[in-house]
Amino acid sequence: MPHLRLRHRHRLRRKEVASLTSELELKLGCTPFTDRGDLETADAGQYQLLVSRNTALGIFIDGEAFLTVRGFLAYPPAKRFVTVDMGAVKFVANGADIMAPGIIDAHPDISEGNAVWIRDEKNLRPMAVGQALMSGPEMVQADGGKAVKTIHYVGDKIWALGEE
Repeated sequence: MPHLRLRHRHRLRRKEVASLTSELELKLGCTPFTDRGDLETADAGQYQLLVSRNTALGIFIDGEAFLTVRGFLAYPPAKRFVTVDMGAVKFVANGADIMAPGIIDAHPDISEGNAVWIRDEKNLRPMAVGQALMSGPEMVQADGGKAVKTIHYVGDKIWALGEE
């Protein structure tokens, strides 16, 4: 798998970091980047990322800031989660989209089009980031169909940025 190259890096000012932090606090119920004085935006292929020390902690999805899996590990959130059963874990870990039958729980405030994070039912650890194709309550009740389009997952190119 070819590595992503960070291009067009731009260091964020304190006001910009504070704005991002408050935006993400409303969405996710956590306060990221308060300890970061070196946060910057960068283009990496088709993605626009929030980077600190060459580790992608955030990603822009349809122009909105969201955390990456590494960002969720550093700043545990309380909202916008989708919980999948253990049978779906191996598929999610390979980048598959999330199908409704594998979902056992979802945050009730999720709307169609929202960025969401995926966790497993046993450890409740983040595994992927995606975009909701239906609302949270619909995901839990649906018997079939695709519920979340996966954008980033553990082991992909964005994840690999933190290992270089």
